[in-house]
Amino acid sequence: MPEKILQVYNIVKKIPRGKVASYKEIARKARIHPRAVARILARNYDKNIPCHRVVYNDGKLGGYNRGIKNKIKLLEKEGVEIEKGKVNRKYKWKDL
Repeated sequence: MPEKILQVYNIVKKIPRGKVASYKEIARKARIHPRAVARILARNYDKNIPCHRVVYNDGKLGGYNRGIKNKIKLLEKEGVEIEKGKVNRKYKWKDL
């Protein structure tokens, strides 16, 4: 597996339950474009990589390869509140 893909997966695996990070933040850490992060995560089907915890920089949910309804369910199950299609900033993972 290419190094950048592994790097993105390793960053995403660190996002704790009940927190989210943005494509932009992950991209900055991995030194790639946010769209590249989105493409990498869109191809992921490993349940050990919590792609559902990755959102747009403005808190909008973005996509999810298992469907947006599943993304919402998973986030809500972890205690993340979603209002009007956005995650409140209080759920941002600050340790990135």
